[in-house]
Formats: sequence, structure tokens, C-alpha cells
Amino acid sequence: MDVKQLTEDLKHEARGLGFDLAGVCPAVAPDGFGRFRDWLAAGYGGEMHYLAERQAAYEHPQSVLEGVRSIVMLAMNYKSQTPAATMSGQGRVSRYAWGEADYHDVIHKRLKQLAATFREWVPSASVRGVVDTAPLLEREFAQLAGLGWIGKNTLLLNKSLGSWFFLAALLTDQPLEYDAPHETDHCGTCRACLDACPTNAFPQPYVLDATKCISYLTIELREQIPEPLRAGLGDWVFGCDVCQDVCPWNHRVPPSSEASFAPREEQNPLELAGLFYLTEEKFRDRFRKTPLWRSKRRGILRNAAIVLGNQRATTAIAALTHGLDDPEPLVQESCRWALQRINDIL
Repeated sequence: MDVKQLTEDLKHEARGLGFDLAGVCPAVAPDGFGRFRDWLAAGYGGEMHYLAERQAAYEHPQSVLEGVRSIVMLAMNYKSQTPAATMSGQGRVSRYAWGEADYHDVIHKRLKQLAATFREWVPSASVRGVVDTAPLLEREFAQLAGLGWIGKNTLLLNKSLGSWFFLAALLTDQPLEYDAPHETDHCGTCRACLDACPTNAFPQPYVLDATKCISYLTIELREQIPEPLRAGLGDWVFGCDVCQDVCPWNHRVPPSSEASFAPREEQNPLELAGLFYLTEEKFRDRFRKTPLWRSKRRGILRNAAIVLGNQRATTAIAALTHGLDDPEPLVQESCRWALQRINDIL
């Protein structure tokens, strides 16, 4: 099979597995590595120490697959229904976490199938599929593979899918036919994402200070959320979609056909008071296979208390009072803060 035919067949197979976009680029040192290094040096990575600890590995995809020559960049649409309005006592969950399953599990399964097919075609090939967790600057390679441009909110944008998609990569030591890189920035003079951010997490266009980002604060941060930033969380209990919701490129994205991403009704939005009565075991049973498990029980209850405090949710006083005796000090402090906020209006 010649290189051109192999590449076309690989893209066709990827689309058959549910990937909406597929592009191919050479496995080279990414242009954005210097920006990534400067971003870490500025402290914008916060407590995501794993990024700094393997910083050098991002310099070339060779660290992900030895002998790599080509990268197939893939995108899978996850947009589903319109977010439901939140009432007092409810919290918003980012769209990507509405489904029954963690997207990592869904995509890894498809990548394994794609890799297996590739090896059938080229038995000598070395292949590895990755989603999120490998030291790979996915957005840089997606742009190099022609899938879109990196917007002012630092997300990859595509004219058809906006930014409502997950990125994945299939690396191989085989040569493939490469797509032209996407070289045009279609953000223009638009500042919608920058101006809408509730916590002012963008010090400048194309730069995100993760330590102020609601997604970082509610998911990655393991300790207390700094008090000056708590009001900015509003009703976000897990993640944040504000900079995506306001982006003009996201307004006409078609719904995803992937059943695994269909929203669970109870997570759009999430009822908060009942969470404080869940034991560790019950919390695990409910959220273990969903993206919310990343924050663990202590993180979700911390976030829930802050949302209830922001809402001055008097109906949640009993649940927050119960949280004062939680075994986790993180939860206790957040409940104490929320009760004080509510008491201020009584």
C-alpha cells in the first residue's frame, strides 16, 4: 500500500470509528514549545506540577513514541443539548462531563481499534494512541495537521466544530502523506472570550493563567480555592464553558452523534445539597466512571459549597451544616465560608 492510499484509508477508518476530523502532520519539534516553557516559567501552570516535571518531554514527540515520523490528529465532537438553566441549589457542569462515560475511555477504545487496523495493514508499524495524558502539545500538532487554529482563549478552533471537540493523536514510525497546516487566524478583532471570563484568567490574548481559570480551580486545584476568586465561580461546580459559550464559532456547531456523550439529566444541572450526604463509597458508585471523579469527593463538595455560598442558597443550610462535620477539612472550611455568606443576608 502506497503512502497516499494508506493515509486516505487511515482517515476513512478514523471517521468510521466516530472521529469527526482527521489530519496528518510530521512528527517534529512543535513551534509552541518555547511558549509552553515561558508559560510554565510565568507560574501559569499552578499546581499542575506534572507539566513542569516532564517539561523536556514536550520538546519532541519522540518522547511519546520512539522513532515516530508521523502524527494523525483526530477530533471528536461532544456538543449535545443546550445547557439547562440553573436554579438556586444547583450547579453547572461543563458540557464535556455530562455523559455516562469518561471521554478518555471512549476515545482510547476507538484509538486501540484504529491502531490495530493500522498494524494489520502495516505489520511492522510501531503505533501509539494518546488522549490528553501524554507529553504532547496536541493543539500545536492539530494546527500543523490542518484541523484549525489556536484561538485567543487558547483552545483549538475549527470553522465547522468550533471548539466543542476532544483531541486525540495516533503516532507512528511510518511515513504518511501530510496535510497543509492551518495558517490563518480567524479570531480577528473579536474579544468575546477574553471579556466574558468571570475570573479574568487571560492576561493577554492567546495566554491563559490557569491559576485563575474556573476549570483549573474546580478540577485541578487540590487545596482551597483562593477567596478572592470564589465569587467568580458563580454556579460552576465542575469545569467552565464561558469562553466557549460566547465564541461566535461555537454558535452553529451540529450536535454530536456519539451516544456516550449524551447528557445524563442529573448532571445538567447538578443538584448540590444531596452531595453532602454521600459517603465516599456512595460518591464513588455514582461518579467513578465519569469525568467528575477527577476532582474526587472532597473537591466536588468544596466546589458545591462555594456555589451554594455564591447563590446564598438558604435551602441548603442543613446540607452545609452537615458538611461542617465532614471528615475532610477542605469541605469543612468551604461549608463554613458558604454559611457565612448566607448568614450575611439573613
